[in-house]
Amino acid sequence: MAVVRPCARLSGLVSSICRNRRLPLNSPRRGIASCIDPAHGLSEEQKEFQKVAFDFAANEMSPHMAEWDQKEIFPVETMRKAAQLGFGGIYVQPDVGGSGLSRLDTSIIFEALSTGCASTTAYMSIHNMCAWMIDTFGNNEQRKKFCPDLFDGKVCFLFGSDAASLLTSAKRKGDHYMLNGSKAFISGGGDTDGTPGLSFGKKEKKVGWNSQPTRAVIFEDCLVPVGNRLGDEGQGFNIAMKGLNGGRINIASCSLGAAHACVQLARDHLLVRKQFGETLSNNQFLQFKLAEMATKLVASRLLVREAATALQENRPDAVSLCSMAKLFATDECFNVCNQALQMHGGYGYLKDYAVQQFVRDIRVHQILEGTNEVMRMIISRNLLTES
Repeated sequence: MAVVRPCARLSGLVSSICRNRRLPLNSPRRGIASCIDPAHGLSEEQKEFQKVAFDFAANEMSPHMAEWDQKEIFPVETMRKAAQLGFGGIYVQPDVGGSGLSRLDTSIIFEALSTGCASTTAYMSIHNMCAWMIDTFGNNEQRKKFCPDLFDGKVCFLFGSDAASLLTSAKRKGDHYMLNGSKAFISGGGDTDGTPGLSFGKKEKKVGWNSQPTRAVIFEDCLVPVGNRLGDEGQGFNIAMKGLNGGRINIASCSLGAAHACVQLARDHLLVRKQFGETLSNNQFLQFKLAEMATKLVASRLLVREAATALQENRPDAVSLCSMAKLFATDECFNVCNQALQMHGGYGYLKDYAVQQFVRDIRVHQILEGTNEVMRMIISRNLLTES
């Protein structure tokens, strides 16, 4: 479902693909069963940048995924490489350096990247969400000032859980606001340039998402120019909520990539692991489990892509569909990854095997960007209040 347009920011290989759509894609990626192939239903253009994302995941992310996790390395240079391919502002307008792609295109890219490292891709999705808010709600001066640097791979923050309960205050002092307060669960917190009055709490020790630091951000008489405010006073919460609709699709897409990788890992394990004189692939119970995993993956993917299309088209059902996609995909994709671990037996519990990291990294997707309980509230409210 491609839109014909110039891909101004998809630099390097991606931009050359957009200029030359005759780049050969002769066969499906090796090892992907046709029934779960994420390229099904895509345009040739979408297949091309999907392949770029898969290749980047395989070559630049997957070989380092375990090390980033175990040593808690924030792979800034790798993300800068991704930004050079246009993955720093995927759905930002081209006039400020964005790639100008659609929400569906973005989901396709994040799913592919997550097969290499779900944690790092999730951070990149956060970066994209923040960039979109500046592009959408900033004035022209703000867009031109901040956006180009973001697309060169510099980082930005995301507000964490329960944004409505923030205890931070902003008081006008001439042409500045004085900020005081704190906010927990800030992705990338502490690994960025600071400003007077801005500090961070201790680095949190997390179950997963270890390739990105998480800290509280603390404001103590921190002065921020009024000119840096997005929108009018009082609009900040609504802006954040609009950003989260896309963020929910993005994080669901990251779950898709992890589940896709785990289905393939489970399949490969069943084909080679022997018990009682034959491979596990001959066990009908495990065959049925693998079939269920594949079905959950494809069903999740279809719902996420439908929600992405609805958001792009600004349809009335977009908010509910984004909530449904986030709820269903993050729940079911976690179940897929967890079942893949179970199929590996004791090996699945070893850090030598990638499946356990996918399980740890996407568990939090059921919590962030609005918990899945909140998603149920949004969906049921829509059902019960619409006439």
